[in-house]
Amino acid sequence: MSEHAQSMQVSDGDGSPWDFVPGPVPGARDVRALVLSGYGLNCEAETAAGLRMAGARAEIVHVGDLVHGGGTQLDGAHMLVFVGGFSFGDHIASGRVFANRMRFGLGERLARFVDDGGLVLGICNGFQTIVKLGLLPALDRRPGQGLAPQQASLVHNDRLGYRDAWVRLSIDSRSPCVFTRGSTGVPLPVPSRHGEGKLVLADEAVRARVEGEHLVPVRYVDADGNATEAWPDNPNGSMAGMAGLCDASGRVFGLMPHPEAYLYPENHPRWIAQRDRGRLPAVGHGLGILVNGVRAAVE
Repeated sequence: MSEHAQSMQVSDGDGSPWDFVPGPVPGARDVRALVLSGYGLNCEAETAAGLRMAGARAEIVHVGDLVHGGGTQLDGAHMLVFVGGFSFGDHIASGRVFANRMRFGLGERLARFVDDGGLVLGICNGFQTIVKLGLLPALDRRPGQGLAPQQASLVHNDRLGYRDAWVRLSIDSRSPCVFTRGSTGVPLPVPSRHGEGKLVLADEAVRARVEGEHLVPVRYVDADGNATEAWPDNPNGSMAGMAGLCDASGRVFGLMPHPEAYLYPENHPRWIAQRDRGRLPAVGHGLGILVNGVRAAVE
């Protein structure tokens, strides 16, 4: 069996990770979501497509236009999505240049967007960016303050090199994260592709807070559903299988794997087997993350 096949022990589909069927959200036509693009980002089209499948009005906005416009496009927006890719060529560190550009060019406006109830989603490079921006985990930040200092980072995978494979994510039902609500306890299968995805926290005090407040909504798990640091089920070696973070409000969420890359059942590597067993889902399970975000915006 090849290395890729060994890492791809994703089940043929015995149950859904969601207690709902992801699809258009009632009232979502009034939800305006901004999806960032430019400077090496490359997942904006599928992210916007997923938000539109959830019924939202998704607009793709170039980072330069947002920054040079002083963030005026955030006026009236409900959600801001930092997508995957290789912003600024991953120079210095993944997401570092992008985060600095946003912090010093738009920091106060971003903080106000969050304070006003805006939702923020960061996927892969977007997660790397919002962590370095201080949007996550943002411990002890209070409304009216600027962006929090950086308390975490994403560093090189333990096994150096870019890793492209599917993973399983367990969802913590006790997390305040609005993007992961409605979990059935079945692991969520999604693609993961990155070279700098190992989540590290500033110190043990930050880790204790993050764990104790259930700010780790998703973790890499093995075939038995146990959180793992072992490769290949965990592609980067993140402690305790941490694959993402949210803030205390649950309205800011970032993760390394790509839910927007599993919008359709045919995206799954074993979709033919699922079809032949009569277990092909109506939509890709990754769509549930985006639908939950849109639902939270409607609420």
